[in-house]
Amino acid sequence: VQLVESGGGLVQAGGSLRLSCATGKNIDSRDIMRWYRQTPESPRELVAEIIRGGRTNYGDFVKGRFTVSGDYVKNTIDLQMNSLKPEDSAVYYCNAKLFSPRGYVEIWGEGTQVTVSS
Repeated sequence: VQLVESGGGLVQAGGSLRLSCATGKNIDSRDIMRWYRQTPESPRELVAEIIRGGRTNYGDFVKGRFTVSGDYVKNTIDLQMNSLKPEDSAVYYCNAKLFSPRGYVEIWGEGTQVTVSS
């Protein structure tokens, strides 16, 4: 299983971007899908989490600006980011904890760069 992120880029402050994470597998109801972000100056932090069935969680800094969603036909997890700020600039990583009978298996995508200009 491989996670492939797309949708990053350069946007002005106040603008929007939509990131997508292609999972290449059917997303199980017990899989936990997450978006993290990291800058060279800061540790990796949780942006958003979604579990099939609708439960979502967000980092405190999101404050209603981002929405995570799943397309379970395409098997992608999307992150809609609105009202972007320069401090949102980071590499965004897709993360999956995939359920298996032997326990969860965690995998990471390679990341996609988001740059917000002021």
